Amino acid sequence: MSKQEEDVWKLEKQLGFPLYVVSRKVISLYQPYLKPLNLTYTQYLVLMALWENNSIPVCELGRVLFLDNGTLTPLLKKMEKEGYITRQRSRKDERVVIVSLTEKAYSIEEKCKSLAGHVAKEFGLEPEKFQQLHSLLYDVLKKLSD
Repeated sequence: MSKQEEDVWKLEKQLGFPLYVVSRKVISLYQPYLKPLNLTYTQYLVLMALWENNSIPVCELGRVLFLDNGTLTPLLKKMEKEGYITRQRSRKDERVVIVSLTEKAYSIEEKCKSLAGHVAKEFGLEPEKFQQLHSLLYDVLKKLSD
């Protein structure tokens, strides 16, 4: 095996590794803001999705967040217990569970929506590079989701 072929197998050459580490670091940037609200990053994402489109079926929420029911159901149960959401069976089809925001969730909406801007500043990227990264990540996500 040539030196170039050996290098391909090095950790630093793996695309997944920096994505994994950056993901963990970005999520950790949110923690100081979310902890006082007793929210995890994934719960924050649920709220963000629901602020865009309240009262949606669990399956649609899972599609938007790329989460399966096995991950989403316990997450939603905890959020309901904390008073951020309600879950109710659809009147049209009782197999469908509709997730809706509560007043408690609406009371923290503005505070939560400002978090992305605070965290983005900590990236240290110029706006153009930040937008390029964002676009590239969504390009990859789209390709991997097809």
